[in-house]
Amino acid sequence: MYEVYQDSSSCVKMVRSCWKISSVEGDGSRRGRDGSRHGGDSNGRVDGLLWYKDLGQHVNGEFSMAVIQANGLLEDQSQLESGPLSSLDSGPRGTFIGVYDGHGGPETSRFVNEKMFLNLKKFVAEHKEMSASVIKKAFLETEEEFLSLVKQQWLEKPQIASVGSCCLVGVICNGLLYVANVGDSRLVLGRAEKSSKGVTAIQLSTEHNASIESVREELRSLHPDDSQIVVLRHKVWRVKGLIQVSRSIGDAYLKKAEFNKEPLLAKFRLPKPFPKPILNPEPSIFIHKLHPNDQFLIFASDGLWEHLTNQEAADIVNNCPRSGVARRLVKAALHVAAKKREMRYSDLKKIDRGVRRHFHDDITVVVVFLDQPSMIRNSSRGFTISVKGGGGVPTTSKS
Repeated sequence: MYEVYQDSSSCVKMVRSCWKISSVEGDGSRRGRDGSRHGGDSNGRVDGLLWYKDLGQHVNGEFSMAVIQANGLLEDQSQLESGPLSSLDSGPRGTFIGVYDGHGGPETSRFVNEKMFLNLKKFVAEHKEMSASVIKKAFLETEEEFLSLVKQQWLEKPQIASVGSCCLVGVICNGLLYVANVGDSRLVLGRAEKSSKGVTAIQLSTEHNASIESVREELRSLHPDDSQIVVLRHKVWRVKGLIQVSRSIGDAYLKKAEFNKEPLLAKFRLPKPFPKPILNPEPSIFIHKLHPNDQFLIFASDGLWEHLTNQEAADIVNNCPRSGVARRLVKAALHVAAKKREMRYSDLKKIDRGVRRHFHDDITVVVVFLDQPSMIRNSSRGFTISVKGGGGVPTTSKS
């Protein structure tokens, strides 16, 4: 499940550019949901379609976040929650990171951004520990809650049945990193190389995209009587010819046949009812014991990985100043996206949301640094931080 990429010349150029630029563009305040202006980096900042928080502190070290919008409505959502991981005061402490890449609309990713961490804290309290089982229960509970919402809104808002979200979650707790994923967002670990100042990129997440042969094989084995379970159209593999991911939260129209009929739009309706769910909400979970050489984690939606390899992204983080490094990754991806379309980065920046989606996807990046002394020192303090990337108003407090 690990993927290691070697250096490339394009990465070297991007790393060198870090040292040529004394600052990353973008400075300003942001408006909250009530329209009021929020200044200062404690709440994140906004520069056009870019939201960012250059540097913050979590229980286990520092972090950097950035989100660039391409869709008419931002479909990516993200959060970093550090401090108590249980609804009980006596529970474990650590850091929770979530990246939720929505599709078909923003409803599911917004819902997950509000519910996933709360559900995790509830199950940690019930079981009195952090575990893979607890994380799985949080995913499935969030799924059931969203499907209940779809059922409530079905007659008034049937298209909510066609909205879903990928979901990548990381939890740092007691020296372990829990990784849970549905969909095709990705987590990459940067591990220090003993022989040099470089890092090795190690992919820790499992992806569920029909472009991967093993995913297609899994779908065919689960649906042996359906010759059309995966279809190649315009050189892209899709589940039932409709969607690229095989696991998600939401997408009720491919989970329950009752939501795959009128008044749902005809383009989402299958020709006949299906006897069992086509898409799966159960996450792939991996537990990694943190090592002293583990330097940082890069959580990102697939919009980043369409343009940067794991190793390119890791090298940028390793060779650039921490402050603003998530923004630098976004910018590096946008430079590649512009080059693919034979246009200048400065011209790409002028394209407004909606139309921008033809050039790149929404991109969310959360870089989490693993500082060993801090991991021990801060875990027992009354330190709490909550940051919602792009869409929410972040809060931070010390108790």
